[in-house]
Amino acid sequence: MMVFKRRRYCLSLGFILGLGMMILASCSEKEDVWDPYYNWQARNTKWFLEIADSARIAIAQSKAAYGDEWEYHCDWRMYKSLMRSADYVGPVTDSICVHILKHGTGTVSPAYTDSIRLNFRGWILETEYENDKGTRDSYQAVFSQTYYGTFNPLTAAPQTMAVSGTVEGFGTALQYMVKGDDWLVYIPENLAYGEKDSEAIPPYSTLVFRLNMVEIYESGAGLPTWQ
Repeated sequence: MMVFKRRRYCLSLGFILGLGMMILASCSEKEDVWDPYYNWQARNTKWFLEIADSARIAIAQSKAAYGDEWEYHCDWRMYKSLMRSADYVGPVTDSICVHILKHGTGTVSPAYTDSIRLNFRGWILETEYENDKGTRDSYQAVFSQTYYGTFNPLTAAPQTMAVSGTVEGFGTALQYMVKGDDWLVYIPENLAYGEKDSEAIPPYSTLVFRLNMVEIYESGAGLPTWQ
């Protein structure tokens, strides 16, 4: 649905001329201005809940069909934030949703105190943006990435980072990954930046990342010399 924000400005001028007063009023109206982030929080919440519903349905169907072996037959996962109480069920937005693109061959996951080497690309919700021609294009804007074009691990430039230095939902995903994993991770705004701006990320944004785990560095073991 296209929504336009319309702003109206009214200006009243009073002038005293001799013994009388003349009131002049004029109103001008700006042209319609397109806001790509209209109703942003509600739209982002709806998007994440739709993703969560898809994940829960796929997981439930797999459990019903395969029992304890359901994970071998389902590419969806839901992980509650590791910074939220395990004793409290909490809302669905206390969890991230994961769509597994490729399973890695690693056998261990990083701890909160570890560092990792990672390829990634992050997007926000698809919306319409005005272009130079005055028309609008709809796409998901990329706000950060370590590769350009189609992902190719041979040409990507992975980044090394501390797990503890990432936002809550991102860090939770990392602590479930193993070397070689390639995931799409959906993070609700309360496990990302919430009401804060972060460069190209508007407030209340649900984030989606493609994460490819390249390497895990145990805390205290030191990083390679090329770092």
